Amino acid sequence: MSEAIAAPSRARAGAPLVLGAISVCHLLNDMMQSLLPAIYPLLKGGFDLSFGQLGMLTFTYQALASLLQPVVGQFTDRRPMPFSLPVGMASTLVGLLTLAYAPNYATLIAGSALLGIGSSIFHPESSRIARLASGGQHGLAQSVFQVGGNFGSSLGPLIAAFFVVPRGQTSLAWFSLAAMGGIAILSMLGHWYKTQGHARPAPRQGAAEQTGLSSRQIKRAIAVLLALIFSKYFYLASFTSYYIFYLMHRFGVSTKTAQVYLFVFLAAAAAGTVIGGPVGDRIGRKAVIWGSILGILPFTLVLPYVGLPATVMLSVIVGAVLSSAFSAIVVYAQELMPGRVGMVSGLFFGFAFGMGGLGAALLGVLADWTSIDFVYRVCAFLPLIGLMTALLPDVETARGRRR
Repeated sequence: MSEAIAAPSRARAGAPLVLGAISVCHLLNDMMQSLLPAIYPLLKGGFDLSFGQLGMLTFTYQALASLLQPVVGQFTDRRPMPFSLPVGMASTLVGLLTLAYAPNYATLIAGSALLGIGSSIFHPESSRIARLASGGQHGLAQSVFQVGGNFGSSLGPLIAAFFVVPRGQTSLAWFSLAAMGGIAILSMLGHWYKTQGHARPAPRQGAAEQTGLSSRQIKRAIAVLLALIFSKYFYLASFTSYYIFYLMHRFGVSTKTAQVYLFVFLAAAAAGTVIGGPVGDRIGRKAVIWGSILGILPFTLVLPYVGLPATVMLSVIVGAVLSSAFSAIVVYAQELMPGRVGMVSGLFFGFAFGMGGLGAALLGVLADWTSIDFVYRVCAFLPLIGLMTALLPDVETARGRRR
């Protein structure tokens, strides 16, 4: 009996370390995957690609991740697979090596697909581990998990500017060492996941019974959250895939300088991620969603018409405020559908990837037809979709009435 009491105590004691470790793995995973858009200038010149073809690389990677993540999440809700995480990281490793030695555009597409498969396996289960290690502070845990990924994404442009571009496409292969380190850490986390008794199916009590909301209200709220994800990631796609080209075209800066400015934007986005979760724990998820989506509208409307210093400053504000939304949205959705953490995480991570990929492809085509400047003028209006936040129910109040 004393061993039974000691086990949960050890789990709680090790939870901060587990949360830190899964955040580090998220950093490694997203750093490697962010190298793809970061080296687009290199690939555009080396393979003579159009903006539309570059957008298709992003679309391939993110569409696969989008389609597979909800499937993986729903499957692992029913049959948890603690050691699937290293498998996902291994797929990312192979994808990176494929990109490093790709001789043609078709092989680049294949490498992008492998990155997408790796991401689809990694995100649902790693998000579940973050929630298990949260100690009840779900927003904070989701933010810590997310900041690892966002900071990893922000490193991609710096690595490309100072390491990959000077040394060429094959230098991507060096980052397979980071993937091997991630595989080792994730194997240990899989062991923790299994030995602490978490690797069992979640209870399947109806969401309506637990939240105090009707099934119709829950479905409508999920639809609104997905619309907000569409707004956020379509707008972010204009930065992650085309901000470098926008700065080079509009202000005549060098590729290296533009990549540094992209790092500044992505680092601001990483910082914003830290804010959204704990603030949502304190004042409510809905308030954070209001401020982070609709609140950036004045800044996005001004950004396409200002000079370089103001563009960089506004991009920092937009990146920080907009990124505070995702943790709040994911935790809000998990509270709408308790017991289905994997499916919800897979759905929202997958939809985010899908909208990012679709956005990259469509915005690339739009840039080819018009101009890169026009893309930013159109995307400036996307935060207006944040008005739909008014349709979200107050989950905390509804749960209180139910009790």
